[in-house]
Amino acid sequence: MCELLGMSANVPTDICFSFTGLMQRGGRTGPHRDGWGIAFYEGKGLRCFHDPEPSADSRIAGLVADYSIKSRVVISHIRQANVGQVCLENTHPFSRELWGYSWTYAHNGQLDPSLFDWPLKFYHPVGTTDSEYAFCWLLDQIRSRYPERPSDFHELERFIHQCCEKLRALGVFNMLLSESTCLFSYCSTKLAWITRRAPFGEARLKDCEMSVDFGAETTPNDVVTVIATEPLTDNECWHRLQAGELVVFRDGEVVFQLPEAL
Repeated sequence: MCELLGMSANVPTDICFSFTGLMQRGGRTGPHRDGWGIAFYEGKGLRCFHDPEPSADSRIAGLVADYSIKSRVVISHIRQANVGQVCLENTHPFSRELWGYSWTYAHNGQLDPSLFDWPLKFYHPVGTTDSEYAFCWLLDQIRSRYPERPSDFHELERFIHQCCEKLRALGVFNMLLSESTCLFSYCSTKLAWITRRAPFGEARLKDCEMSVDFGAETTPNDVVTVIATEPLTDNECWHRLQAGELVVFRDGEVVFQLPEAL
């Protein structure tokens, strides 16, 4: 199946280090050769790169890994196709507009074909993946329940959790979702996160010989959370989400968790 990567930070931050580790799994250290994509928020703006080629060999991925694009919310995905052919329209992340915000989403897993019988009203897929169909259904549900952006985001977060639970009943549904300020992370089988803050230390990637001293790259006030299908480093302690758990990050901090941690 595919792999996910996300970032939430309290200051504009580049994801070069983490993305360098992830892209190796797209055909070099992992089997996810069927395309990749990444989306960077800049305020409400969205900068996206997609490529149906393996990320490990992609010159575009190499550019992203080397070019320090600063963002506070990032979502990335490397694909191992199971539903839908390998082509540009089937590469994640997918994006749609709601309430004047660009919502971005990526999914890891496979869902029962009965999903395609679920009715869609406002949003329709461009490609042929179960992932994009599930995204369209999810945004349909949110738009129907909340025609306007709700003032109580915790109510929205609980509703998103309910929708994710319905999708999980169809198979494996690991998801990253954002509207530019919050990063929603839902786990069905595999998802892990780490928050880096002062005092910062050195991190070492699993998938290539690369390490970075974050103490030399950050300020004492920086807070950066990275979410991935599998931990990207081998010398740090990552937290694993449980099946059915939704964790929402804003400015690098956990702002909502359901079920709540004991």
